[in-house]
Amino acid sequence: MFNLDLPAAELVLRAAMVYGLLLALMRVSGKRTVGQFTPFDLLVVMLVSEAAGPSMTGKDQSLWGGLIVCLVLIGLNILVGILTARFRMAEKLLEGEAILLGRNGHVFDTVRKRHRVSENDVERALREADCEKEEMRYLFLEADGSLSVQKHRED
Repeated sequence: MFNLDLPAAELVLRAAMVYGLLLALMRVSGKRTVGQFTPFDLLVVMLVSEAAGPSMTGKDQSLWGGLIVCLVLIGLNILVGILTARFRMAEKLLEGEAILLGRNGHVFDTVRKRHRVSENDVERALREADCEKEEMRYLFLEADGSLSVQKHRED
């Protein structure tokens, strides 16, 4: 239970490589992947975590091996947080930027479809903002996958 089956350095390297690869895959898969979860998205997350576990620990089933991997993952997450808070380029690369999906009551369908945003999601965002489509000034797909609506100001 306490004896490592693999060298600690290998566990650190495995965890760092899996973290980096999964971070890149999540970034490439688009904002909607990390936005609002559907049951299908949750299933994918659960399956990815199940599949990634053995690649981080290899044949090591020890308590220390699991703790080393957990420490590396938490440390890398803290490092990413520090980098994105201090460097705009890192924030843009790792978290992305908001995408303009609509302006002045018009939704840009080609952009909406490219980022896999359904019409239902747009309509829901408008309802949540208590905004008719004609009242919409801007519609954004935020970096976290959520939709935000800005209404025209009433003067």
